[in-house]
Amino acid sequence: MTQMKPILDPVLTDPEGPHGAPGADHDAPARRSLLSRLKAIDPLFAALVILPTLIASLYFGVFASEVYVSESRFIVRSPSKPNLSPLGVVLGGGSLVGASEESEAVTEFLSSRQGLAAINADGYATRAWGNPSIFWFDRFGRFGADTGEDLFEYYLDKVSAEDSTTTMVTVLSVQSFDPQTARAINQRLLEKSEELVNELSNRARRDAISFAEAELARSRREAQEAALALGTFRDREGLIDPELQASAGLQMISKLQDQLIAAQTQLLQLQTYTPRASQIPFLRTQIRNLEREIADQTTQLAGGRGSLSSASVRYQELKLASEFAEKQLGITLSAYQEAQAEARRKQAYVERISNPSLPDDSAYPRRLRNILATFVLGLLAWGVVSMLLVGIREHRD
Repeated sequence: MTQMKPILDPVLTDPEGPHGAPGADHDAPARRSLLSRLKAIDPLFAALVILPTLIASLYFGVFASEVYVSESRFIVRSPSKPNLSPLGVVLGGGSLVGASEESEAVTEFLSSRQGLAAINADGYATRAWGNPSIFWFDRFGRFGADTGEDLFEYYLDKVSAEDSTTTMVTVLSVQSFDPQTARAINQRLLEKSEELVNELSNRARRDAISFAEAELARSRREAQEAALALGTFRDREGLIDPELQASAGLQMISKLQDQLIAAQTQLLQLQTYTPRASQIPFLRTQIRNLEREIADQTTQLAGGRGSLSSASVRYQELKLASEFAEKQLGITLSAYQEAQAEARRKQAYVERISNPSLPDDSAYPRRLRNILATFVLGLLAWGVVSMLLVGIREHRD
């Protein structure tokens, strides 16, 4: 009879089990090796290099929202001031130049709260930048920062206007999280900038013309008052022109003096040759009358307060004042006409070089570059801190 050998179950006889006794013995050292390697990593290196790089990789590689940039280019132009030289008129008359003051005003407007209010009057910017579909770290209102000042700071981070001093071209860039809203915000800012330039031009024209009109009205009023004063003086004194009347009076006196001399000469001849002539009394009477008339005429010309000489002084003052007022009125009228022409030349406007673009690809974030930059900055920080720690230890020793 054959003796049967007991069949032993390998599960019962093998204390390590049927599966992977050799494999278990192989994985345990590998796990211990990995743990030992992790423990061997410098905690400072892990905190300053590895951890920030991992966070940057997660944020820029997975969570960061796509940012689209819409650009527009424009220039603020105005007619150039006329050159007074004939050659300048021929070569440069009627040309257009960049309006630096208006361009600077537009740049300041785009970076001001008025620019934000212009595009967010209906809450469009708040909805575009605070959409829940945007990653919470990127959108407006993160960490509960949703006040007006927070929105303005966010606006300055998303909108930029750069102007060139050489070409006078202003580049307006708007960042948003989808192409349509970026272009819409850019379009709104551009339209509001055009309205601002038009308002500045209209205000400059109104101010220049209103000032010229006020000066013209004042000069016209002064000219009328001077003319009225001169006319009142003529009516009160009964004089048209004292100079002309004085000239006529001098001529009359000259004629009377000629007659007086003739009468005196005739009287002297009669008294000498015919002392008994009957004409002698008549000539004497005539001489007395002529002398009296000459005295009266002289008194009227320069004999006191009521004479022509005294009236002529006041008349000359009023006449000079009237002539000066008339000349001033002519100058003011010319200035008013020049102000109107200058106001027409001051029409500034925004000329678009390129309309707001509709981006077809995101410009930000630059994922790989940002991750590499984080890694490099972490290495630099780790190196600096390590050197500081080594120095501190050596100083203690």
